[in-house]
Amino acid sequence: MVSGRTLRAPRAHRANSVHPGAWWIWALGLGTAASRTTNPLLLALLIGVAGYVVAARRTEAPWAHSYGAFVKLGLAVLGIRLVFAVVLGSPIPGTHVLVTLPEVPLPDWAQGVRIGGRVSAEGLAFALYDGLKLATLLICVGAANALASPSRLLKSLPGALYEAGVAVVVAMTFAPNLIADVRRLRAARRLRGRPDSGLRGLLQVGLPVLEGALERSVALAAAMDARGYGRTAEVPRGVRRATAVLTLGGLIGVCAGTYGLLAASGAGYGLPVLLGGVAAALGGLWLGGRRSVRTRYRPDVWGVRAWLVAASGIVAAAVMIVSGVRDPGSLQPSVVPLTVPALPLLPAAGVLVGLLPAFVAPVPAPRTDPVPSAAVPVEASS
Repeated sequence: MVSGRTLRAPRAHRANSVHPGAWWIWALGLGTAASRTTNPLLLALLIGVAGYVVAARRTEAPWAHSYGAFVKLGLAVLGIRLVFAVVLGSPIPGTHVLVTLPEVPLPDWAQGVRIGGRVSAEGLAFALYDGLKLATLLICVGAANALASPSRLLKSLPGALYEAGVAVVVAMTFAPNLIADVRRLRAARRLRGRPDSGLRGLLQVGLPVLEGALERSVALAAAMDARGYGRTAEVPRGVRRATAVLTLGGLIGVCAGTYGLLAASGAGYGLPVLLGGVAAALGGLWLGGRRSVRTRYRPDVWGVRAWLVAASGIVAAAVMIVSGVRDPGSLQPSVVPLTVPALPLLPAAGVLVGLLPAFVAPVPAPRTDPVPSAAVPVEASS
């Protein structure tokens, strides 16, 4: 008799961790799916998928705690969008008037702009759908920031993009480090019995946060200088010119090919031009990498689990794009006339594929907190 074993993802360690690029592809796939719809049910499903994966596979690293800030930012964006729709009106005509606010008279040169007036259900629904889409995009980006290590992502960039990648990674880590500093300082103030909320608490926390950011930037500059950042190898002039021509031509080809795919009349030449531009850009990046003199210590391996994580995001985006071509009405619910949005099954199934990383990615190591000695029961001696 063969005993069955439960298939479980292994514990995460340095050798089997998912490539950070796979997490970004997964998150960008969910973001692409969110950009293709204004259906609030699908957007809520995307938010739920991203949140579940983050809760299941987030580590205890400082940058991994930035997801909550992105969620709050998304809620703030949604609230601001609704407030603007109420105060400044909406371009969507509506017949279901909910409330009529006092309208502020404006001069003739401000025609087309109003403050106050009628607030319709159609205008609020349009603002809700639009704001929820932007909030979902922010939450997907926050999921990538919480799951992908910025330093490991920088190590995986091609040599030609290393210097630009350093700037991007520093910019990406600004928000997580800032959030970590704010949480640390607020916790310290609470332990000292001082207020950590309100305007006074914000002002007293803001100065140490700025001071810490300045110290961190000075330390980063010193570390980069000590490691020889900016050194380049000598390459022939012809190679430099070929690199510039291939990179610039490749980017132009990518832009022209993308425009051809999006335009109705350019479907014939769009794909070949796009593929040619990508090939030229990759060639330019390969030649440009010869100027880099840095080495990689223990590079990240793109394994099977990374392929599965990236593929789940790509599938979610592809299914949403195909559904938009076949049945655009299900992804863009009507607000004039106002209808109750329905949940289309095919796009919903594609979004649920995005849950795959929660089951195939390695499980992060549990947080080990020291147990106080007083909490350990002591057996009585006989």
